[in-house]
Amino acid sequence: MEINERFRLIRENLDLTQAAFADKLGITKASVGAYEEGRALPNHKVLVALADLAGISIDEIIRGTETGTSERTSFSSKPIPLVPIKAAAGYQKGFPDAEYVKELPQFYLPTLGNGDYRAFEISGDSMPPLQSGTIVVGERVGRLTELKDGDTYVLVTKQDGIVYKRVFNYIKDNGKLFLVSDNSRYKPYSIDPMEIYEVWSARAYISVDFPKSGFNKKQIDVSV
Repeated sequence: MEINERFRLIRENLDLTQAAFADKLGITKASVGAYEEGRALPNHKVLVALADLAGISIDEIIRGTETGTSERTSFSSKPIPLVPIKAAAGYQKGFPDAEYVKELPQFYLPTLGNGDYRAFEISGDSMPPLQSGTIVVGERVGRLTELKDGDTYVLVTKQDGIVYKRVFNYIKDNGKLFLVSDNSRYKPYSIDPMEIYEVWSARAYISVDFPKSGFNKKQIDVSV
């Protein structure tokens, strides 16, 4: 397999369009097309960014995998750091420190593929059906302009700590974000972007509370 094919394979494993892939690598969509079609070769700067994004070495990109597994499965997920409720206050100060993050509990969710993920144990009842203690797995949002109105995000903030809310982006209108709870007992509120340290787009959740079903015992045919 040539480098252009591996370049394309990495993008497909990350489930990114050419435009989104280009944005993450800091290049143009046209460059992505040229690399994937073999009309040009990525320079060292692009290879470094690609290796960091995919969680593999530059040597693997250039020469391919040397393991017995297929190339598709060789691009496995990185371990995901977990921020428990009891560590929330410390995370507000420690999140920029790579060594601090490495000390957090780690786990894998291979179905997510590659990416920059973090998991947060949420508290409270503001976002039903998720209960307090549910773990929300988020993918890092690089720029606030990437936020999509109505989607759910974990935000690490200066004032309120770690919050999980539905976000509406009004930065262009009044310079603020609007945070909304799914529980109507909690009033929506705005937040200044300068108060936000990190934003993680909700991608999955883990909970020991199974959702209630609509099963009724009367559905059972007792004659069987």
